[in-house]
Amino acid sequence: MKYKTVLFDLDGTLTRSEAGITRSALYAAERMGYTGLTERDFLPFIGPPLHDSFKRMLGMDDDQAQRATELYRERFSRVGWAENEVYTGIPALLRSLKKNGVRVAISTAKPQVFAERIAARFGMAPYLDAIIGPPEGERHASKADIVRRALAQLGGPAVMVGDRCYDVEGGAANGIDTIGVAYGYGTREELERSGATAIADTVDALGDLLLGDSPRSRGVFLSMEGMDGCGKTTQREALVRHLEQQGWAVQVTREPGGDEIAEKIRALILDPANTQMADVTEAYLYAASRAQNVRTRIRPALERGMAVVCDRFVDSSAAYQGGGRRLGMERVLALNAAAVDGEVPDVTVYLRMTPEAALARRLNASEPDRLEREQADFYQRTFEAYEALYAGEAGTRVAAVDAAQPIEDVTRDMLAAVDARLCALAAAVKR
Repeated sequence: MKYKTVLFDLDGTLTRSEAGITRSALYAAERMGYTGLTERDFLPFIGPPLHDSFKRMLGMDDDQAQRATELYRERFSRVGWAENEVYTGIPALLRSLKKNGVRVAISTAKPQVFAERIAARFGMAPYLDAIIGPPEGERHASKADIVRRALAQLGGPAVMVGDRCYDVEGGAANGIDTIGVAYGYGTREELERSGATAIADTVDALGDLLLGDSPRSRGVFLSMEGMDGCGKTTQREALVRHLEQQGWAVQVTREPGGDEIAEKIRALILDPANTQMADVTEAYLYAASRAQNVRTRIRPALERGMAVVCDRFVDSSAAYQGGGRRLGMERVLALNAAAVDGEVPDVTVYLRMTPEAALARRLNASEPDRLEREQADFYQRTFEAYEALYAGEAGTRVAAVDAAQPIEDVTRDMLAAVDARLCALAAAVKR
């Protein structure tokens, strides 16, 4: 690869941050007595140092700009930093750079303490070798100064990636190549005038410029498990929103089901009219649906660097057919070996709920399907199979969450556990 160090600007390059920045700037201005302004008026604040922006836009003197900056940070430190989301595709790009041994850093005019908080909250920190920004209270650090500090720490050959002229000029001042990203808050014309070495219109195009023909990293595979009625649908939606906010392109699928063929198998399995279906037939149908799902939905998405969220996977067969149907968990897992073809979830969310509580909740929601019409002892065996399957798995791929809590608490605990597991996976990406 051409570059051994990649320096990324933060706002407008890694994250879509206008809400937090413009709302905090408007808050500061209004507190200083400036009226008649809107959030949109403060879009030019994204990129340059705050102190300079308050002086330039509102005509403040040094003391006023310093006070406005303090007010800005008052709000930003409370809520503004979290009013943010990562551009889609950035996690896959950072993983691929790490996989290829590239040193990666954030080089930003934002105070370093906020950059560190954002990188941690939005899942980027494990992929970074450094986060370089001015310490709180430093008023006049230019982008050239910040790039210089990053290069002193990380070395080269390096490239600076950013969305504004300040990023391009800061890189050029240090004699390194620059890539302007036209998907951010600057314009292609601004980046061209600044003399960017290259310009990327999308995150995918940026990846092509940085990685060339080098191998890309695989995505991440998350499955969700638990008794029918444990709240998987609600929590799956929350998990997908969380991953998208972290910049993952997300493929959602389910089992049984997935593509058109697998969905036809699902309809056959769950049809209440199929009361004569043999238990082993049911197990093979689940495996057939899974084989199709792996090959047409799950694996292709992982190879594209996406996050796959699958509502149930092979663990469900081990619990429901292995335990509930008494076919034996080992037998069912062996039957599914060819179907999964080595695909194992990186993270499994287990929403733990007793069968009595889960079934009561499920039957209150809609008409029961064929499996939901089983007797209580079937569900007790299924629950016990789940418990046995995940015994000793805490801290590995399984994130067990008490699903009997209020929904908001389940979501909080689930996302914290998923983030911890993804952080561990990021640290394991081979250089």
